[in-house]
Amino acid sequence: MAGAFTGRHTWRVFRRRIDELRQRPILDYGICRSTGGGEFRFIGGFESVTDSHTLWVRSDTLTIPVSLAGARTWLLPMQEGFPETFDPGEETPERIRWNRISALNEGAKVFVGGELALRDNRWTFVSTRGNPLLVIFYDGPDHSLTARAIRAGRHRNEYWNVLTPYALVMGALCEIFIAVNFLYRPAFRLTVITSLVAIFIPLFPLVPPGVLFTMAYSRLWRRARIFRAYRDLVRLPFRYLPGGEGRCRLPGGEWYGSCRLETLTGEMRERIPLLIPEREQKKKDGWYVYGALDGPEGGGADPSGPKGGAVSHGEIPHEPRDPFATFGAVPGRPAALARRCNITAYALETISWILLLAGIGLNVFFVRIIFILFLTAP
Repeated sequence: MAGAFTGRHTWRVFRRRIDELRQRPILDYGICRSTGGGEFRFIGGFESVTDSHTLWVRSDTLTIPVSLAGARTWLLPMQEGFPETFDPGEETPERIRWNRISALNEGAKVFVGGELALRDNRWTFVSTRGNPLLVIFYDGPDHSLTARAIRAGRHRNEYWNVLTPYALVMGALCEIFIAVNFLYRPAFRLTVITSLVAIFIPLFPLVPPGVLFTMAYSRLWRRARIFRAYRDLVRLPFRYLPGGEGRCRLPGGEWYGSCRLETLTGEMRERIPLLIPEREQKKKDGWYVYGALDGPEGGGADPSGPKGGAVSHGEIPHEPRDPFATFGAVPGRPAALARRCNITAYALETISWILLLAGIGLNVFFVRIIFILFLTAP
């Protein structure tokens, strides 16, 4: 359980850090010459890594060193079927050590986010005590990185983690110790039976008849994981627009905002991606489209949004220049949709745990009867 909560916290920090860094300026040659330090984002190609734990990343205009001391370095695999699929999939970002980075191909895409400081008369990305660097190696288009990382950045099953094998072994040894010490004391026969049954509890979800409950648990748990991903994807625009409505300036100076539409025409569906599946839409909720707005004042897109076909293509938000700004359509009011996905995820998790414990309890009942019959036999 401790490992489960620790794992959830780790992935929550990972997703929150990516979301926070989207508001930082993108470092380029001009900013590098005029900056006085601070937090930045940087995208480039992997060039080399030195024995001093320094990663060199090259963009079109700039080559920047990245100190890997204290950095959190991840490898984000390309999900099969992306971008058509909406689910987190089976692949999660992998935490990698600096000595594995040298095995990567030169030119592999790298995202770096964190503090830029002057080291040896050269601007370098460094980790601080409160904000370690976030370094992600990835492939695929830049504009999909945020959605992919937020969607996949969660454990497949938090309760099987790095601590689980050690906990199972230590628990089994403790139960064996208890059973051996009370084995020849008739007054504690129930204690011996309980200890022997407890040794096999980790296997109970995998044997019949409880395995049927385990299969239902696994299916519901995966659905809960999908709805948690939907919740986080719907909330992506909230980093710029609290509540998911209105307009604002992106770090690069673009206007960013939303527009409400009653329907998405066929042409719009071809050029505007969906953030979550259309099946999650309630009737009469409409669509909220997020992206860059035209004109010095954000174009003519009213935050409340004109409706239906009255909206011309020039007034509908389009893809921003900033690859980390969310561009896409949400099937319904974002705040209500995120809340609904969150409630659904927790409900599915609760039901899945009830089913798992019911299956374990059923198997415990049968195994306990078997042990009682065996130990009470003449």
